[in-house]
Amino acid sequence: MSAQIAKLARVLVLLVVLGGLYVLAIHKHEQRETLRRADVALTPGCADKLARYGLVAGEHYQSPYVLAKDGVAAKLRGYTQPDVRAIQRGCNIIDDTQGHFARDTGLERWNSKRFIRGSHTSCDHCHQGIGDKQDAEGNRLKGSLSLAASWAMADMYDRFTGLLLPYELRQMQCYINSSNGYKPNISDDLIRDVTAYSRFLSAALDLKIGNHYDEQGVDEIAASATVKQGDDYIRGEALYKDKCQSCHGRQAVGTVADGRVIAPALAGPNAWNMQSRNYFYYVSTILPGFICRNMPLGQENTLSNQECRDIAYYISNLPRPAGDRQGPLIALQNQFLMAVMPPLMRLTESQTKDPAPAQHAAGAR
Repeated sequence: MSAQIAKLARVLVLLVVLGGLYVLAIHKHEQRETLRRADVALTPGCADKLARYGLVAGEHYQSPYVLAKDGVAAKLRGYTQPDVRAIQRGCNIIDDTQGHFARDTGLERWNSKRFIRGSHTSCDHCHQGIGDKQDAEGNRLKGSLSLAASWAMADMYDRFTGLLLPYELRQMQCYINSSNGYKPNISDDLIRDVTAYSRFLSAALDLKIGNHYDEQGVDEIAASATVKQGDDYIRGEALYKDKCQSCHGRQAVGTVADGRVIAPALAGPNAWNMQSRNYFYYVSTILPGFICRNMPLGQENTLSNQECRDIAYYISNLPRPAGDRQGPLIALQNQFLMAVMPPLMRLTESQTKDPAPAQHAAGAR
């Protein structure tokens, strides 16, 4: 009799636990639906961009960008209010990945911080211009990693996995390969909203599905595209100090002011990891291509192919988090270097600066 009571008690406990999980799932679902229906407070950048592209709910959509460029714009299928809100949230995610603005407004669900290690990574650091970088005349730029052009390619062959990956799966890879983070669930609102925003950009720019555009991806630079002097750490360090240090810092750990990232980390715990496609030793062509096409800000396309490869080579020799394939010993070594090197470099920097004030003081006496 006591055995039957114990068995019944176990069954009741299991039912209570399962019932609790069901109630929690219903509660989370209702929370998500509430956020989906809520008006979206746009970041300043997204408010400007979506207004410029004329995003409003309606039966038809005509792109002001295409109208200004070509003098005529086709009437496309319009957007419902839920569509508009999804596009707005997607824009906010690209512009405010770490969720600073989201926290200020109490809408944490905007940001993708929960999928990213470190405090610097933002989608907009690579996909500049909030996803569609243009020059002052509104011309789209080659190798600028446009989200619109990426969406237009739809299912794209991925040479790293050997698979045709839909846009949603390529997004999921970004969190591991470019953000030193975790892969979101494909059904997460984050994936859906960024997809909605990217698809809207392709319509606003009049990109045709299946076409390849120059702004899609990075204009990669192989060693064969240089003067074949080899990738040089010393040249890269000198170039970094001249071209990059003023923004990214002497130790390449980024620049932060008032809690906001001014320039992201290129090394250290907040940078991409050793399994990222930005890592020179994993793929030696992508980071140089990005540097040449997008850096320094305001001086794009001023560096030679050789200079871009040298800078990328130097950056990738600085300590950074290990990736999935490096193993615990490499991870421990890099964690040690990331902890020890910054204070040592600050110490040597202060020592080199000390003599100058002393000399001035002696001269004053």
